[in-house]
Amino acid sequence: MDPKIFKAYDIRGIYPDQLDEDAAWKIGNATASFLRSLLRGYERGQANYQSLCVGYDMRTHSKSLAKALINGMNSTGANVIDIGLIDTPQMYFAINHLGTCGGVQVTASHNPAEYNGFKISGLEAKPVGQDTGLKEIKHIASALLHTRGVINGGVEKYDLTEAYKEHVLKFLDSKIKPLKIVVDASNGMAGRSVPAIFDNIGVELIKLNFSHEGKFKHDPNPLVESNLKQLKDSVKKEKADVGICFDGDADRLIMVDEKSKTISCDLLTALLVPYFLEKNPKTAIVYDLRSSWIVREEILKYGGIPRRERVGHAYMKKTLRTVHAVFGGELSGHFYYRDNFYADSGVITLVHLINVLSRKDKPISELIKPLRKYHASGEINFAVDDKEAMMKELSKKYSQGSTDDLDGITIQFKDWWFNCRPSNTEPLLRLNVEAKTKELLKTQLKEIESILGKPVDH
Repeated sequence: MDPKIFKAYDIRGIYPDQLDEDAAWKIGNATASFLRSLLRGYERGQANYQSLCVGYDMRTHSKSLAKALINGMNSTGANVIDIGLIDTPQMYFAINHLGTCGGVQVTASHNPAEYNGFKISGLEAKPVGQDTGLKEIKHIASALLHTRGVINGGVEKYDLTEAYKEHVLKFLDSKIKPLKIVVDASNGMAGRSVPAIFDNIGVELIKLNFSHEGKFKHDPNPLVESNLKQLKDSVKKEKADVGICFDGDADRLIMVDEKSKTISCDLLTALLVPYFLEKNPKTAIVYDLRSSWIVREEILKYGGIPRRERVGHAYMKKTLRTVHAVFGGELSGHFYYRDNFYADSGVITLVHLINVLSRKDKPISELIKPLRKYHASGEINFAVDDKEAMMKELSKKYSQGSTDDLDGITIQFKDWWFNCRPSNTEPLLRLNVEAKTKELLKTQLKEIESILGKPVDH
C-alpha cells in the first residue's frame, strides 16, 4: 500500500498501481476499527450506531474496491450497510438517516478515470481528515501484514433513493418557474441523482454526459474552464435559463448564466446570502478566505454575521457547526447547509438556485451583475521549493498592508488584497488576488509574479 495515497482530507491514488483491493481491505479494516473505537462508553439507542455505511461512484473499479473495503470492515466484526451506487452527499445523508457511526464513499471525485479513493466520515457525517483520524487509520492500515480474517460482521443492502429524494426536495419552494436548465453530469454521479430527484418537479432539463461507461467526455472537474465548453455551447443553443456542471461525485457544481458566462462560486455565495438571511435573520454565514470582498459586504448588508474560514471542507464544516451557521460557500464549488447536517451538496445547491431564480423576474446574469463589483485573478499556482521562505518574502514586501495568517498569508489594502497559501501535498503556492479595478489587478499580479516566478498550469 502506497503511503502517498493518504491526503489531507481523503485517500486517493491511481488504480491499481497505488490503490488496489488489498489496500481497500486494509483501509476498511482500519476505518472500522478506528470509528468503532470512538463509541466506547457511547450509547445512542439506535440499532445501527455500531454499523458503517459504504457507497461507491461510477468508476469501473469502484464496485470491486467497495467489496474489498466491506470485507475488511466485516473482519473487525462491524456490520455494513451497502447503499450502492450513490453521489457523495447521499453518504452524508445516509449516515444521519440510518444513525451509523460513520461511512465511506469510494470515489476519486474530480480526478481522471484511472484514479480512485475513499472519503471517510464519522458520526453525524463529520469529516475524517489528517487531524481528525486519517493519521490513525493510516497507521492501523499500514501495520496490517495480510488481508485475511474471519468475517464476523454482516452486510445489508439498502436503496435510499426515495428517502434521499424526499430529503433534497423538502428545500424546494412550492411554486417554481418552468425553467430550462442544461445539466452536465460530467459522466459522474449527478447522472444518477439528478434524474431521480428533478425529472418531475416542473423544470426542463437538458442532459449532457449522463452515461456511466467508465470514460469521461471531459475531466469531471468543473473548475477547469475548458471543461465547461460543451455546457456553454448547449446553453446558447437551447436558449436555457442557466447551465450547471457537476464534478464526478456531485458534491460540487459550477454555474454559467444564460449568456454562457461562468459565475464564480463566491458570487453564487453572495447571491444566496439574502435568500438565507430572509428566513434566518442575524445568523452566521461562512465563506472561505479566497472569496471576494462582496461576500462579506452582502452578509453585513442583510444583517448576517460573516465568518471567514480557511480553505477545506473539514474547516468549513467545523465552523458551520460551531457557530450554527445557516449556510456556507467555498470558491471550489462546495456549498454547505445547516439543515443538511452541516454538509455540502450539489443537488441541494441546485434546489436553492431554482428557488432564487423562481422568485426573481430577472435572468441570472442581471442578478449577478451588481455583485461583479471587484476584479479577481482566480487561483494561480506557482512551483516553489521553499514555500515558507517565499511567503515571508511576500510579507516583507507588503508589510504596510493588514496581514493575517489564517491560511497562508492574506494581506489587505484599501483597494486590493491577496492570499497566498501553500498546497498541502505539492511544492506549490496558490495565489488569489482581487482589486477594485482591472488595471490595479494587472499591476499587482505582475508585481507579485516578479517575486513568485512564472505561473504553472495545474
